[in-house]
Amino acid sequence: MKPIIGALIGAAIGFAIYRFVGCKTGACPLNSNPWISMLVWGMIGAISASGGR
Repeated sequence: MKPIIGALIGAAIGFAIYRFVGCKTGACPLNSNPWISMLVWGMIGAISASGGR
């Protein structure tokens, strides 16, 4: 249950980074696409919520 909650929180953080920081030129692969940003940050959230296991 903790990894799922961590993934949701991480995805929300990823979307916030895309929305408020973003990438104006489109050259930033993580910040220029909301889906990639949410996926990467969601994975980070899931891993950190599970204790890195």
